[in-house]
Amino acid sequence: MSITEKTERDDLGAAGAQLSTAPADTLAEAPGLGVLGWLRWMWRQLTSMRVALILLFLLSLAAIPGSLIPQHNDQLKVDAFRAEHTTVSPIYDRLGLFHVYSSPWFAAIYILLFVSLAGCIVPRSWQFVGQLRSRPPAAPRNLTRLPAYSTWRTGSSPEQVAEAARRALRGRRFRTSVAGTSVAAEKGYLREFGNLLFHVSLFGLLIAFALTSLEKAEGGKLVVEGDGFVNNLTQYDDFSGGTLYGADDLQPFGFHLDSFDSKYATSGPEKGTALLFRANIHYYSGTDDAKSTKGEISVNHPLSIGGEKVYLISHGYAPVVTITDGKGNKTQSIVPFLPQDTALTSIGVIKAPDGVGKDGTPEQLGFRGTFTPTFAVDNVRGPHSTFPTLQNPALILNAWYGDLGMNQPAAQNVYQLDTTHLKQFTDAQGDPLSAALRPGQTMQLPDGAGSLRFDGIKTWASFTISHQSGNEGALISGVGAILGLLGSLFIQRRRIWVRALPAPGGGSVVEVGGLGRSESARIADEIGDVAVQLLPDAPVAPDTPDTPDTAGAPEEPEHAENPAATDDETDDEGARA
Repeated sequence: MSITEKTERDDLGAAGAQLSTAPADTLAEAPGLGVLGWLRWMWRQLTSMRVALILLFLLSLAAIPGSLIPQHNDQLKVDAFRAEHTTVSPIYDRLGLFHVYSSPWFAAIYILLFVSLAGCIVPRSWQFVGQLRSRPPAAPRNLTRLPAYSTWRTGSSPEQVAEAARRALRGRRFRTSVAGTSVAAEKGYLREFGNLLFHVSLFGLLIAFALTSLEKAEGGKLVVEGDGFVNNLTQYDDFSGGTLYGADDLQPFGFHLDSFDSKYATSGPEKGTALLFRANIHYYSGTDDAKSTKGEISVNHPLSIGGEKVYLISHGYAPVVTITDGKGNKTQSIVPFLPQDTALTSIGVIKAPDGVGKDGTPEQLGFRGTFTPTFAVDNVRGPHSTFPTLQNPALILNAWYGDLGMNQPAAQNVYQLDTTHLKQFTDAQGDPLSAALRPGQTMQLPDGAGSLRFDGIKTWASFTISHQSGNEGALISGVGAILGLLGSLFIQRRRIWVRALPAPGGGSVVEVGGLGRSESARIADEIGDVAVQLLPDAPVAPDTPDTPDTAGAPEEPEHAENPAATDDETDDEGARA
């Protein structure tokens, strides 16, 4: 091999290596980007649509644990989960799975998606504005290369044909541009607008969800029939506020529970199934409780009061009892009992912290019991209810005396009885004292320690008061996203060109071509409609011996022999023309 041939071979090899798309063998062979180059590359990757979709998918995956694992806004459920799953709970704590939506890793995905969408929307918006301000591109040099094409000869002049084409296309709501005797038209800009609207709406959804999380507040309150509620932090049984919403932001309003209606199926296989739950209230907004309005709250039908939503969560029964201590002091209490099954078998605790023994010394009384709307008893379940309405109500109690532990610094659960410093009353046989009371009956305590009379029953209802400031924004953004998606899917972008050239012997040769930028399947039909619409102003010239072979009736629009011509190629040819 000569030196010349070897040199040429090396040059060809080097040129081939430069043209090759194979990755470089080592990083040392790659060109250095520098700090700004790497930052620019990372920004382009982050703002690409592919990365935005990946981040959206990761965000949906990250939200799954928040719906399966109890969250910190319901601390009771979190504590119960930790007590039941002692092995995985420490792992969940380290991963932040008990507060998913405020965890750093969830916030990182959220912020990255936020930035990615912003980087996608802003440049595309400017690009869309530029497209709206620009004119349709000039006709390509060879209209025959377009996917749809038609031509014929007419006796009208090129100027007449161009004016007729402009009117026809404008009548079909095309944007037109005339250059000499050529007309360029374009339609379907709303497709890109729909695409932008979808992304802007998705951006708005992220903002709405963030606002909802930051300004969210929720609290629960159990209200007994005849009592009321005022929207004040001290009135709540439990309350959790967002980062930007606290006790000072509570809106002034209140309501009073007048009665509670419930209805159940009384026969058939659905016996005991709930048919109706409705709380009848009167409420007021602001501080003037004299101007109240009647209202109803039922399941899945909350009531909006003072800009807040009030939801009905549950209901139950509250026995009314009168406790008499050893000195004859009487205290009446209305004590809510918590349901344990669908028949409303309920458990509760009655406390008398101000009791005094017969010798005058303080002696607190406590009662632990079960309330049954329809009483029944068996050897397996013991006392229980067979139906949720008050058909045969009974209150079954055990009695204790001593120190209830209510003077301890730690708050005490009103539904639990701490028997650490209590002694249980016993009967003459030494067995624990118990009684099953009907309304109006009394449980006598031994040795003159007092008594408890079962006076009656009231109904209670539990409500959740919720503040969510981003719901309207989320609704508007959701509707916008749907409309934008429909527009981007069903609106088709297309271009049509009409060119009239002088024909030998007079008249014109009319050429009509079209290109669907979104792979429009209707572009051929639309070209045919435009050609038919032009025939009254540009009728087909009769055949004559001097007519060129290309003259004749309008050809049916058909796909060109080179259907691979792209939109960019067509634009380049139009620019050259």
